[in-house]
Amino acid sequence: MDGFRAALASDHLRPLWDVMRMLAPREPNAGGQPIHWDWQSLHRHILQAGDLITAEEAERRVLVLENPDFVGEGRATSSLYAGVQMVLPGEVAPSHRHTASALRLILQGDGGYTSVDGERHMMRRGDFVVTPSGTFHEHGNLGDEPVMWLDGLDVFVVNLLNAPFGEGHPEGSQPLVRPDGYALARYGAGLLPHGHEGGRTETPFFVWPYERTREALFEVAGAGALDPCLGVKLDYADPASGRSPIRTMTGSMQLLPAGFRGVPYRCTAGSVFAVVDGSGVAKVGGREFNLQANDIFVAPGWTWRTIEASDKEDLVLFSFSDEVLQRHLGFWREVREPNNEG
Repeated sequence: MDGFRAALASDHLRPLWDVMRMLAPREPNAGGQPIHWDWQSLHRHILQAGDLITAEEAERRVLVLENPDFVGEGRATSSLYAGVQMVLPGEVAPSHRHTASALRLILQGDGGYTSVDGERHMMRRGDFVVTPSGTFHEHGNLGDEPVMWLDGLDVFVVNLLNAPFGEGHPEGSQPLVRPDGYALARYGAGLLPHGHEGGRTETPFFVWPYERTREALFEVAGAGALDPCLGVKLDYADPASGRSPIRTMTGSMQLLPAGFRGVPYRCTAGSVFAVVDGSGVAKVGGREFNLQANDIFVAPGWTWRTIEASDKEDLVLFSFSDEVLQRHLGFWREVREPNNEG
């Protein structure tokens, strides 16, 4: 058999029985480790990066959130990229575009903006922001304090398919062709332009203000619609199509009322979480993370997790995952464990 394997290898062949369980395991087992980044440490490191390199020099001043199972690869989970980005007062991160789609949760600062598709969008803490595939985008800071946010990209899906392209804007900064607030007024009020026809692949809407999201969460919670595992969890949607604004990633916001104790849960989609408001505890794969505002943690796919809110305050969590892609492909699964009362 050893001689047979050697002969096969010389012709770039390999017996399937040697790699069957690697290629087709009994269940998911390579989604990465549970990991937690506390905001105090993240904040200190990103501020130091601001002393060492400008946004223009770096093109994007970002600290990559790297899972210990994927050292040197820049992965937060097996399929997701995550990083924390900062733009200092007066800075502009130059305009570029790439195949990968991006989403963002604003963590700090109220003077930041992103310009996408010829429109500038102001960003405030808790806002959800997207940059569709292939659109020119740049970031700036008109305020007096650093602006920081969590980035999520589908670069590993794009790279798996060997389809990455990217370029800087020929003028360095894209021209603004629409007034601020245009997309929000045109698509964000439960209305669509007269004669609107769906079909475009990218969303025409780019910023979901946290004030509106938070209000929706508490309205739903007030009606008593609590999932025993997830509390109230709402997914961001393109108002022009009703679909996820990014076809490869799901962005979500969830509310766990004070005292909420989640029932154990797992699904095939790995998730990156960020604490928007409140405090609590996440138990993921046998590890326990104390959660405070702006902390970030990873729940790998097919790993048991429970999330609890403190007894004194509500817990609001942002998360992103590849769930929408898995659902589209028919791969997604979830398992819920009954509570002690059955």
